[in-house]
Amino acid sequence: MNVGTVEVPGARLRYESRGGGPVLLLIPGGAGDAGLFEGMAGPLADAGHTVVSYDQRGLSRSPLDGPLGDQRVAEWREDALAVLDAVSPDAPAYVFGSSSGAIVALALLAARPDRVRRLVAHEPPLVELLADPAPYREHFAEVRELHRTRGLAAAMARFAETPDGRAPEPDPERRHGELPASMRPMASRMAANMPVFLEHVLCPFSSSAPDLEGLRAAAGKLVLGVGRESAGQEALVGPSRRIAELTGAATTVFPGGHVGCVEHPAEFAEVLVSAMRR
Repeated sequence: MNVGTVEVPGARLRYESRGGGPVLLLIPGGAGDAGLFEGMAGPLADAGHTVVSYDQRGLSRSPLDGPLGDQRVAEWREDALAVLDAVSPDAPAYVFGSSSGAIVALALLAARPDRVRRLVAHEPPLVELLADPAPYREHFAEVRELHRTRGLAAAMARFAETPDGRAPEPDPERRHGELPASMRPMASRMAANMPVFLEHVLCPFSSSAPDLEGLRAAAGKLVLGVGRESAGQEALVGPSRRIAELTGAATTVFPGGHVGCVEHPAEFAEVLVSAMRR
């Protein structure tokens, strides 16, 4: 694995790459960083790609130059473009984004379709696209307020629920509280990142509005991904389906749920390669 840095306005981004061939940029979401894709980076490199991922600004090993405030999709879009320019300056690249990283990926495609060969956005939680966004908007605002007033544990407990208070179905293949092996080295970094995500990323990103006109113009390069186990989680699968309806872009079902790339990395990588090449 090769490690590099890119200087961007207000931050220094750490990225890592492996393999050879056309660049595939993986954009992490939530409190994750480049390590989110550790499990599937090898299979993707074996499929003939230079696999690149990075830590978002203010998270893990990508420090800010100044104080931390609410983050902006447009700024993170420019960060992704800066990484692309560093690793694939002369050719468009494949791009995959997960969760809030999918929001960044969609913004990149809409603004700079010339830099993208094919882009897969997996479950971007753009709740304003839903028929009734208010419960989800209020849910995320409640999570942020709980973090401010009662701390991280209370906020995360509420974050794991649906807006009406239902808990998610447990994964029968995973023991309670056990992280997948590929994520364990990242666990301490995720713990440090979570307050940043809850306070400065969750609400501004989920309430942002995608450039639907730009996405419609680039729909031939776009695939919306949904997890096979995400059924019933409207904030996760609803926006992908709505973007597909509004733009004419394709959709693909991936193994697992919202973090299927971690839960089933080899199978997820196989579906991702198929979606990029079809």
